[in-house]
Amino acid sequence: MTITPDSIVLWQWGALHINATMAFTWLVMLLLAVGSWLITRKLSSGPRISRWQHILEVLVLAMRDQISGITRQDSEPYLAFIGTLFIFVLTANWLIILPGYLPPTGSLSTTTALAICVFFSVPAYGVSREGPGRYFGRYLKPSPLMLPFNLIGEVSRTIALAVRLYGNVMSGTVIVAILLTLMPFFFPVLMQLLGLITGTIQAYIFSILATVYIASATAARGDEFSEQGDIQNKEPSFERESKGEPHGKP
Repeated sequence: MTITPDSIVLWQWGALHINATMAFTWLVMLLLAVGSWLITRKLSSGPRISRWQHILEVLVLAMRDQISGITRQDSEPYLAFIGTLFIFVLTANWLIILPGYLPPTGSLSTTTALAICVFFSVPAYGVSREGPGRYFGRYLKPSPLMLPFNLIGEVSRTIALAVRLYGNVMSGTVIVAILLTLMPFFFPVLMQLLGLITGTIQAYIFSILATVYIASATAARGDEFSEQGDIQNKEPSFERESKGEPHGKP
């Protein structure tokens, strides 16, 4: 029974080798690249659009609303990165319906690579929004003694992000393999359908957690902007009070 696609070596020459994880990852990347080109080559802004463009717009709007709801900010800076994570993990998990396919997200090396991307994107978004001094100053709050603990927290949540996705996808693969040996005709079909649902949930959870981590890095400045907006909205009423004008309409 194959637990992880890392153990399947497809080609080897000396120290160089290509395993199933690399091959299936390239397959997912190729499908996404070709699919993106086919869907976006004839985009239209008119009243009549293609079915694929309609599906694409629904997906993008749903991701935009989710990101805005979590970050309380404009979703545009984060949409490309979070959307790519979600679509990649979703596609990698959904392809389990193909015979002989093993999801690359069932490999710890793939999930670790995705988690590392999130790990570096968090300070990148934080620095771009707040500046290096203000962002990295958070690690010294409320006391410089908290620096090692804050750094450990950053590393530990990255490890948890990788292990969570790997464990959930890998366990699903193992359960399907076990049931295939017990009842090879009925249970595999059921488990494949359940795997599609589980794969969708895991892609959603991974993207949501990445969004939460990025939002935590940019929340302070967003709160500051919202407070400034509230103050500006209140200024006219204060001015009217100082002038003795009523709040309502004249």
